[in-house]
Amino acid sequence: MPVALREVVAAVLAITDPVCEHHLDREYAQLCRSLVGRLARKRPSPLVRGDARIWAAGVAYTVGSINFLFDRSQTPHLRADELAERFGVVQSTMANKSARIRALLELSSWFEPELTRRTMLEQNPPAWLVTVNGVPVDARTLPRELQDEARRLRLIPDLEGRTAA
Repeated sequence: MPVALREVVAAVLAITDPVCEHHLDREYAQLCRSLVGRLARKRPSPLVRGDARIWAAGVAYTVGSINFLFDRSQTPHLRADELAERFGVVQSTMANKSARIRALLELSSWFEPELTRRTMLEQNPPAWLVTVNGVPVDARTLPRELQDEARRLRLIPDLEGRTAA
């Protein structure tokens, strides 16, 4: 990460971390950190312009929407207006920033393995499908060496370093 962005990134994370840890969980905080890192690596980085609080809210909204945070059947769960309130921003501003983040990072799909909670990945069969000799196979049934290669090629999620909160 460029030195010039360290201060901006730190400011955004100083907002997302406590909100996630107090109102969501550590895994949400980790996923928000990952998304902020992706935004910081984007050239030019959009983080250099705008309010850190709005970026933080937009990041959390993006991660939350990918992980169905606004669905009452999920744990943790928050309504979008409650999330906006936790960040001290207007809900429409937060949603607009999230739309900008999705466009900038080309997050066109609701399924983004790198931004998806571990429990959701474990329960999502398409995340594990690979094609072997033209036949779709659940990668979890393959020998360990082939699973490792599929992870290395980013064909399946890498849950080894992730921990559920």
